[in-house]
Amino acid sequence: GTGTTSKLNKRGDVNILLCGDPGTSKSQLLSYVHKLTTRGVYTSGKGSSAVGLTASVVRDPETRDLVLESGALVLSDQGICCIDEFDKMTDTTRSVLHEAMEQQTVSIAKAGILATLHARTSVLASANPTESRYNPNRSVVDNIQLPPTLLSRFDLIYLILDSPNMEQDRRLAQHLVGLYYETPNVVQPPLDQALLRDYIAYARDNIHPEISDEAADELVSSYLTMRNPPGGGAAAAGTRTISATPRQLESLIRLSEGLAKMRYSSIVSRADALEAVRLMKVATQAAATDPRTGRIDMDMITTGKSSADRQLEEQITLTLQELFAERRGTRMAVRDVTKQLAEITNATIPHDEVVKALRQMEADGVIQYQERAQTIFVRTGIVRS
Repeated sequence: GTGTTSKLNKRGDVNILLCGDPGTSKSQLLSYVHKLTTRGVYTSGKGSSAVGLTASVVRDPETRDLVLESGALVLSDQGICCIDEFDKMTDTTRSVLHEAMEQQTVSIAKAGILATLHARTSVLASANPTESRYNPNRSVVDNIQLPPTLLSRFDLIYLILDSPNMEQDRRLAQHLVGLYYETPNVVQPPLDQALLRDYIAYARDNIHPEISDEAADELVSSYLTMRNPPGGGAAAAGTRTISATPRQLESLIRLSEGLAKMRYSSIVSRADALEAVRLMKVATQAAATDPRTGRIDMDMITTGKSSADRQLEEQITLTLQELFAERRGTRMAVRDVTKQLAEITNATIPHDEVVKALRQMEADGVIQYQERAQTIFVRTGIVRS
């Protein structure tokens, strides 16, 4: 993390999400990062509660007064909070993270105690896909089932996939087998862990870099390029695709400042800005690629739906309204509806998208949808819109 930027009171700590297949050492990475921080907490999403992350009100055994007891986020102030099994959290527990991850505070209003506690911490979280394996044909939101409002607060989202690779598989297998030798083959890290921990702590507390003119120009230029990619932008595709938002620009600033701190530099250079852009492209923007179109669409993270998905929903709804307006008071099979949709739109419509539209139209009172019989009854009195 880079610490809180005091000039604008903006968040300066970087939040990172690791998402991917089981057995890809996500928990090991979290555990190692926790050992490198001088202040922080390691917790599991499944065993965490809302008060366990923020603060709880308890009665002091000696004075019998009500006092606040800090939770994981508050205890990690000026450090790192590592949360494993992030996807196993309940919605109630997850809701407290919104304020902590953006405003870096925790507000408490319990038992007559009103307080705002500091939670200036970086959040490093890991999550497994809902189907155990990451499905590249589905969006990252559908894979891990996290609310888009929370997902958008992560600066970097890394997809760690278990893809077969002969060389990497051989190295991993040799390393794991070597650990069980009579004399284990222990790989010595390039830097001693204690030295690396002190290095990071000193940089965090004492180095406060400022952005140079060259770095600022590079950040602005890269952001504009990300917003309007040459040959693949919204104008070229004829869609309202958003490939970058102001939140990504703020993330680039935080990343470039953190990279300068790694060098013990008081100035953010153009090279830092370029590396921040590279990290953004290989991480978050890779996670935001729409599997339907292959284009980068930040709406998948910020709203949970890509522009292509929203346009498909609108197209299906309008076509169904026209179709049902001519068949008032009749009963139709769902397969016939799907077939006629394909003929009218001249495209293959996924069955689940048709079902989703039918359920919405039933909620609007347009049809009666009998899911078990896979039939619908078109009500009378439909007004074509």
